Amino acid sequence: MPKYRIIVDLSDRQLYLLDGNIVIRAFPVGIGKMLTRTPTGVYTIINKQANPGGPFGAFWMGLSKPHYGIHGTNDPSSIGREVSLGCIRMYNSDVLQLKDLVPVHTVVTIRE
Repeated sequence: MPKYRIIVDLSDRQLYLLDGNIVIRAFPVGIGKMLTRTPTGVYTIINKQANPGGPFGAFWMGLSKPHYGIHGTNDPSSIGREVSLGCIRMYNSDVLQLKDLVPVHTVVTIRE
């Protein structure tokens, strides 16, 4: 059984899915803007919700830092940019792939 973990690299705006220490997938992401930066640190996925509504696209994965998550978007042009209120945005097709691979309690490291 693979032991997946996620690294979000804010400097290159990529989310990496790792199996152990091997990157097996990379996805482009949108991150927090200057006034609402994405918080760095080590968190875990605490919940998952399909079709959360609003700007959250097709899927939401909440992090152990309250009010922050990894989610889809209804604005695909925002991917790769500093535009969010601190959450990590993904293309809907990418977040749907990721949610099938990572269970609740997956560790998410967000770094500069």
